[in-house]
Amino acid sequence: MGLLDGLKGRAGTLAGKATEFIGGNSDKVKNGIGKAGGFVDSRTHGKYSRHISGVQMKASQMVDQIDKKDGKGGNAPTPPPAV
Repeated sequence: MGLLDGLKGRAGTLAGKATEFIGGNSDKVKNGIGKAGGFVDSRTHGKYSRHISGVQMKASQMVDQIDKKDGKGGNAPTPPPAV
């Protein structure tokens, strides 16, 4: 078994743990997405606001997809809270 084979197994385990965490704490994760985006936006003085908003929306959609797989999500994606 090579080094890469071991890493592939660990990556799968970490992905599973991350999915479980997000599924159980989706509101907290979305709050973190909003705070991180607000922090980056303030540090760049709004220069990349459009791009940051797009990344926040995509990340929130991914959280919603994970919630749907767990049977917890609603029909419409919810944006991260504004900071």
